[in-house]
Amino acid sequence: MSGPTGPGPGDDGELPADEAAADTPTRTERREARWAVVRRRRRVLAAVAGALLVLLLAFTLWYELESHALGPAGPQVVVTVHEGESTDSVISSLSQQHVISSSLAFGISDFFHGTPTVLPGSYALHQNQTFAEVRAILAAGPNIYPVDVLPGFTLHEVATEVDGLPGHAPGGFEKVAASGAVTSTFSPPGSDNLEGMLGTGQYLILPGESDTTILGDMVQRFDRDAGAAGLSTASAAALGLTPYQVVIAASVVEKEGYVAVNMPDVARVIYNRLARDMPLQMDSTVLYAIGQDGGTVTSKDLQIQSPYNTYLTNGLPPTPICMPSTTALAAALHPPPGSWLYFVLVQKNGVMAFSDTYAGQLANEQLAKSRGLP
Repeated sequence: MSGPTGPGPGDDGELPADEAAADTPTRTERREARWAVVRRRRRVLAAVAGALLVLLLAFTLWYELESHALGPAGPQVVVTVHEGESTDSVISSLSQQHVISSSLAFGISDFFHGTPTVLPGSYALHQNQTFAEVRAILAAGPNIYPVDVLPGFTLHEVATEVDGLPGHAPGGFEKVAASGAVTSTFSPPGSDNLEGMLGTGQYLILPGESDTTILGDMVQRFDRDAGAAGLSTASAAALGLTPYQVVIAASVVEKEGYVAVNMPDVARVIYNRLARDMPLQMDSTVLYAIGQDGGTVTSKDLQIQSPYNTYLTNGLPPTPICMPSTTALAAALHPPPGSWLYFVLVQKNGVMAFSDTYAGQLANEQLAKSRGLP
């Protein structure tokens, strides 16, 4: 029987020196391990840098394509900037109307180039314009000019507004209007007079628009509005008039009626006087004859020999005396029943009193005088 076994050679718990040396990394191995780590890190960094470069190139390409608007400019559009409107809102409007395709890219452009000061007003631009072109147009200020044709305006008053626009010469608008180049559906045969037949409201005049184009737009609006109000050969014939005569009556209603509530009754007075072959005796027609808009008619004015002096000449004046509103046109087409022959302003808010007799008119005039009215 053998006794307990003791540790043999090398059994003191440690590996032999040659085995321990075999398991310990050499300097070369450590160096190679470090280089392996470095290489891995470099590959990761290279991959990240490559990805960033691709992203940068993609972003640059996207931005250049957005800002330079490949292809020709598209149709013209109008962008209106309102008082106090924010830059973001303006950029959004440009994007919605396809002047620019990316509001984000345009905002980035503003960051690099500075935000232009955009004045309130209307701007004519084109779809698919470059950022540089858009910025230049906005920085230059509004390039579309509003022209208001108010009810009661004469052709001469409208012409004064149009002639004052950039690119338009004094007298040019009235010259075109008298040329016969533009006519209304309701113009009588052979007439070149467009007084009374320009649609009321605001027009935005685009850069380069000619007097003929502007006039055509105004007459087209009148034809549309008059038709919508019910003016036609048949509706005029029901009143014993032509469509043009209804426009003439409506223009007098516009000037004499002051406010909408009076207009139908003023139309009835006009038709009653025509039916009785009485002179209309409307101050507005005399003032038109002397080229005056409003004011007092003097006894000297009443003696003027003119077909527009309805104190001396029976019937309607030969042409309209102003641009009637659709309200005045509707009143002339649909006068209420009544036998009134006279009217006078009796309230400071513009309301008139109507009477059948001259005695009633005198009483109403006295009422007006007592209220401090002319």
